[in-house]
Amino acid sequence: MIGNVAIDGGKSDTDKSRTSAAPRRSRRVRMTGKERREQLLDIGRTLFAEKGYEGTSVEEIASKAGVSKPVVYEHFGGKEGLYAVVVDREMRQLLDMVTSSLTAGHPRELCEQAAFALLDYIEEYTDGFRILVRDSPVAQSTGTFASLISDIATQVEDILGMEFKARGFDPKLAPLYAHALVGMVALTGQWWVDTRRPKKNEVAAHLVNLAWHGLGNLEAKPRLIGHRKV
Repeated sequence: MIGNVAIDGGKSDTDKSRTSAAPRRSRRVRMTGKERREQLLDIGRTLFAEKGYEGTSVEEIASKAGVSKPVVYEHFGGKEGLYAVVVDREMRQLLDMVTSSLTAGHPRELCEQAAFALLDYIEEYTDGFRILVRDSPVAQSTGTFASLISDIATQVEDILGMEFKARGFDPKLAPLYAHALVGMVALTGQWWVDTRRPKKNEVAAHLVNLAWHGLGNLEAKPRLIGHRKV
Protein backbone atom coordinates (compact mmCIF):
# COMPACT_ATOMS: atom_id res chain seq x y z
CA MET A 1 0.00 0.00 0.00
CA ILE A 2 1.39 3.45 -0.91
CA GLY A 3 -0.71 6.38 0.16
CA ASN A 4 -3.71 4.08 0.53
CA VAL A 5 -3.46 3.28 -3.22
CA ALA A 6 -3.02 -0.38 -4.13
CA ILE A 7 -0.44 -1.18 -6.81
CA ASP A 8 -1.11 -4.23 -9.00
CA GLY A 9 1.37 -4.73 -11.81
CA GLY A 10 1.52 -1.01 -12.51
CA LYS A 11 -2.20 -0.77 -13.35
CA SER A 12 -4.84 0.92 -11.25
CA ASP A 13 -8.38 -0.33 -10.87
CA THR A 14 -9.42 2.39 -13.34
CA ASP A 15 -6.94 1.11 -15.92
CA LYS A 16 -8.27 -2.45 -15.47
CA SER A 17 -11.82 -1.25 -15.97
CA ARG A 18 -10.90 0.51 -19.21
CA THR A 19 -9.07 -2.54 -20.49
CA SER A 20 -11.95 -4.93 -19.79
CA ALA A 21 -14.47 -2.53 -21.29
CA ALA A 22 -12.53 -2.13 -24.57
CA PRO A 23 -14.42 -3.78 -27.46
CA ARG A 24 -12.83 -6.76 -29.13
CA ARG A 25 -12.19 -6.61 -32.85
CA SER A 26 -14.40 -9.04 -34.71
CA ARG A 27 -12.67 -11.19 -37.25
CA ARG A 28 -13.77 -10.62 -40.84
CA VAL A 29 -15.41 -13.73 -42.23
CA ARG A 30 -13.42 -14.88 -45.22
CA MET A 31 -15.53 -15.71 -48.26
CA THR A 32 -14.98 -18.76 -50.40
CA GLY A 33 -14.16 -18.20 -54.05
CA LYS A 34 -17.73 -19.08 -55.02
CA GLU A 35 -19.21 -16.71 -52.44
CA ARG A 36 -16.94 -13.87 -53.56
CA ARG A 37 -17.90 -14.44 -57.19
CA GLU A 38 -21.60 -14.29 -56.35
CA GLN A 39 -21.06 -11.13 -54.29
CA LEU A 40 -19.30 -9.42 -57.20
CA LEU A 41 -22.07 -10.49 -59.58
CA ASP A 42 -24.76 -9.06 -57.29
CA ILE A 43 -22.91 -5.77 -56.88
CA GLY A 44 -22.15 -5.53 -60.59
CA ARG A 45 -25.77 -6.29 -61.48
CA THR A 46 -27.02 -3.46 -59.25
CA LEU A 47 -24.50 -0.95 -60.57
CA PHE A 48 -24.99 -1.88 -64.23
CA ALA A 49 -28.75 -1.45 -63.83
CA GLU A 50 -28.35 1.91 -62.12
CA LYS A 51 -25.49 3.43 -64.13
CA GLY A 52 -25.12 1.36 -67.25
CA TYR A 53 -21.98 -0.35 -68.53
CA GLU A 54 -20.01 2.81 -69.27
CA GLY A 55 -20.97 4.48 -66.00
CA THR A 56 -19.76 1.58 -63.88
CA SER A 57 -16.09 1.12 -63.01
CA VAL A 58 -14.05 -1.78 -61.69
CA GLU A 59 -12.93 0.51 -58.87
CA GLU A 60 -16.50 1.05 -57.69
CA ILE A 61 -17.36 -2.64 -57.91
CA ALA A 62 -14.28 -3.55 -55.89
CA SER A 63 -14.91 -0.80 -53.33
CA LYS A 64 -18.47 -1.89 -52.66
CA ALA A 65 -17.30 -5.49 -52.30
CA GLY A 66 -14.54 -4.46 -49.89
CA VAL A 67 -11.81 -5.96 -52.06
CA SER A 68 -9.03 -4.73 -54.30
CA LYS A 69 -9.34 -4.40 -58.08
CA PRO A 70 -7.18 -7.48 -58.78
CA VAL A 71 -9.84 -9.64 -57.11
CA VAL A 72 -12.39 -8.56 -59.75
CA TYR A 73 -9.88 -9.29 -62.52
CA GLU A 74 -9.08 -12.65 -60.96
CA HIS A 75 -12.73 -13.78 -61.12
CA PHE A 76 -13.90 -12.19 -64.38
CA GLY A 77 -10.89 -10.78 -66.23
CA GLY A 78 -12.33 -7.28 -65.90
CA LYS A 79 -15.56 -5.31 -66.19
CA GLU A 80 -16.46 -6.73 -69.60
CA GLY A 81 -16.25 -10.29 -68.34
CA LEU A 82 -18.39 -9.52 -65.29
CA TYR A 83 -20.98 -7.77 -67.45
CA ALA A 84 -21.13 -10.67 -69.89
CA VAL A 85 -21.87 -13.15 -67.09
CA VAL A 86 -24.59 -10.87 -65.65
CA VAL A 87 -26.25 -10.49 -69.06
CA ASP A 88 -26.06 -14.22 -69.78
CA ARG A 89 -27.72 -15.04 -66.45
CA GLU A 90 -30.54 -12.56 -67.03
CA MET A 91 -31.16 -13.80 -70.55
CA ARG A 92 -31.41 -17.40 -69.38
CA GLN A 93 -33.72 -16.40 -66.53
CA LEU A 94 -36.13 -14.57 -68.81
CA LEU A 95 -36.04 -17.21 -71.53
CA ASP A 96 -36.70 -19.96 -69.00
CA MET A 97 -39.64 -18.05 -67.51
CA VAL A 98 -41.23 -17.50 -70.92
CA THR A 99 -40.72 -20.97 -72.35
CA SER A 100 -41.81 -22.74 -69.16
CA SER A 101 -45.00 -20.66 -69.05
CA LEU A 102 -46.25 -21.83 -72.45
CA THR A 103 -48.29 -24.79 -71.26
CA ALA A 104 -51.89 -24.08 -72.24
CA GLY A 105 -53.63 -25.63 -75.21
CA HIS A 106 -55.75 -22.65 -76.27
CA PRO A 107 -53.82 -20.10 -78.39
CA ARG A 108 -55.36 -17.12 -76.61
CA GLU A 109 -54.31 -18.44 -73.23
CA LEU A 110 -50.82 -19.02 -74.60
CA CYS A 111 -50.68 -15.33 -75.45
CA GLU A 112 -51.74 -14.52 -71.90
CA GLN A 113 -49.07 -16.79 -70.45
CA ALA A 114 -46.33 -15.25 -72.58
CA ALA A 115 -47.41 -11.74 -71.59
CA PHE A 116 -47.51 -12.63 -67.90
CA ALA A 117 -44.10 -14.31 -68.09
CA LEU A 118 -42.42 -11.15 -69.35
CA LEU A 119 -44.30 -8.89 -66.94
CA ASP A 120 -43.46 -11.25 -64.06
CA TYR A 121 -39.79 -11.05 -64.98
CA ILE A 122 -39.89 -7.24 -65.12
CA GLU A 123 -41.58 -7.13 -61.72
CA GLU A 124 -39.29 -9.66 -60.01
CA TYR A 125 -36.00 -8.93 -61.80
CA THR A 126 -36.28 -5.22 -62.53
CA ASP A 127 -32.53 -4.62 -62.42
CA GLY A 128 -31.95 -7.48 -64.82
CA PHE A 129 -34.51 -6.15 -67.28
CA ARG A 130 -32.96 -2.66 -67.17
CA ILE A 131 -29.61 -4.21 -68.02
CA LEU A 132 -31.00 -6.24 -70.91
CA VAL A 133 -32.72 -3.30 -72.61
CA ARG A 134 -29.67 -1.02 -72.38
CA ASP A 135 -27.36 -0.69 -75.35
CA SER A 136 -23.95 -2.13 -74.56
CA PRO A 137 -20.60 -2.36 -76.35
CA VAL A 138 -20.31 -5.94 -75.12
CA ALA A 139 -21.36 -8.84 -77.36
CA GLN A 140 -22.88 -6.84 -80.21
CA SER A 141 -24.22 -9.80 -82.18
CA THR A 142 -25.27 -11.98 -79.27
CA GLY A 143 -26.24 -11.34 -75.69
CA THR A 144 -28.45 -8.38 -76.57
CA PHE A 145 -32.12 -7.76 -75.93
CA ALA A 146 -32.79 -8.13 -79.65
CA SER A 147 -31.18 -11.57 -79.72
CA LEU A 148 -33.12 -12.56 -76.62
CA ILE A 149 -36.40 -11.52 -78.23
CA SER A 150 -35.43 -13.58 -81.27
CA ASP A 151 -34.81 -16.63 -79.04
CA ILE A 152 -38.21 -16.24 -77.37
CA ALA A 153 -39.91 -15.69 -80.73
CA THR A 154 -38.42 -18.96 -81.96
CA GLN A 155 -40.15 -20.78 -79.10
CA VAL A 156 -43.47 -19.09 -79.91
CA GLU A 157 -42.95 -19.71 -83.63
CA ASP A 158 -43.23 -23.48 -83.19
CA ILE A 159 -46.56 -23.13 -81.41
CA LEU A 160 -47.93 -20.68 -83.97
CA GLY A 161 -46.77 -22.90 -86.81
CA MET A 162 -48.88 -25.79 -85.54
CA GLU A 163 -51.91 -23.51 -85.09
CA PHE A 164 -51.51 -22.03 -88.57
CA LYS A 165 -51.32 -25.47 -90.13
CA ALA A 166 -54.39 -26.67 -88.23
CA ARG A 167 -56.39 -23.62 -89.36
CA GLY A 168 -55.31 -23.79 -92.98
CA PHE A 169 -52.92 -20.81 -92.86
CA ASP A 170 -49.44 -20.80 -94.33
CA PRO A 171 -47.11 -22.04 -91.53
CA LYS A 172 -44.20 -20.25 -93.22
CA LEU A 173 -45.67 -17.00 -91.89
CA ALA A 174 -45.38 -18.19 -88.27
CA PRO A 175 -41.94 -16.55 -87.72
CA LEU A 176 -43.29 -13.17 -88.83
CA TYR A 177 -46.24 -13.33 -86.44
CA ALA A 178 -44.10 -14.73 -83.62
CA HIS A 179 -41.67 -11.81 -83.79
CA ALA A 180 -44.53 -9.34 -84.06
CA LEU A 181 -46.26 -10.71 -80.97
CA VAL A 182 -43.13 -11.05 -78.84
CA GLY A 183 -41.85 -7.65 -79.93
CA MET A 184 -45.15 -6.01 -78.99
CA VAL A 185 -45.04 -7.48 -75.50
CA ALA A 186 -41.34 -6.69 -75.02
CA LEU A 187 -41.64 -3.04 -76.03
CA THR A 188 -44.69 -2.62 -73.85
CA GLY A 189 -42.63 -4.08 -71.02
CA GLN A 190 -39.94 -1.43 -71.56
CA TRP A 191 -42.58 1.24 -71.07
CA TRP A 192 -44.24 -0.49 -68.11
CA VAL A 193 -40.99 -1.01 -66.16
CA ASP A 194 -41.03 2.70 -65.26
CA THR A 195 -44.75 3.51 -65.13
CA ARG A 196 -46.08 0.33 -63.44
CA ARG A 197 -49.54 1.56 -64.40
CA PRO A 198 -52.00 0.06 -65.09
CA LYS A 199 -51.66 -3.10 -62.99
CA LYS A 200 -49.92 -6.15 -64.41
CA ASN A 201 -53.08 -8.15 -65.07
CA GLU A 202 -54.62 -5.19 -66.91
CA VAL A 203 -51.53 -4.76 -69.08
CA ALA A 204 -51.61 -8.47 -69.96
CA ALA A 205 -55.32 -8.29 -70.80
CA HIS A 206 -54.86 -5.32 -73.13
CA LEU A 207 -51.88 -6.89 -74.87
CA VAL A 208 -53.83 -10.06 -75.56
CA ASN A 209 -56.83 -7.96 -76.59
CA LEU A 210 -54.80 -6.35 -79.38
CA ALA A 211 -53.03 -9.56 -80.37
CA TRP A 212 -56.19 -11.66 -80.44
CA HIS A 213 -58.80 -9.29 -81.82
CA GLY A 214 -56.79 -6.76 -83.81
CA LEU A 215 -57.58 -3.04 -83.91
CA GLY A 216 -60.84 -3.62 -85.77
CA ASN A 217 -62.39 -5.81 -83.08
CA LEU A 218 -60.94 -4.57 -79.80
CA GLU A 219 -62.93 -5.26 -76.64
CA ALA A 220 -63.75 -2.16 -74.62
CA LYS A 221 -63.06 -4.06 -71.40
CA PRO A 222 -60.74 -6.96 -72.20
CA ARG A 223 -60.75 -9.98 -69.92
CA LEU A 224 -58.37 -12.83 -69.23
CA ILE A 225 -59.52 -16.40 -69.88
CA GLY A 226 -56.65 -18.25 -68.17
CA HIS A 227 -56.17 -19.03 -64.50
CA ARG A 228 -53.86 -16.04 -64.01
CA LYS A 229 -55.78 -13.00 -62.82
CA VAL A 230 -53.00 -11.01 -61.13
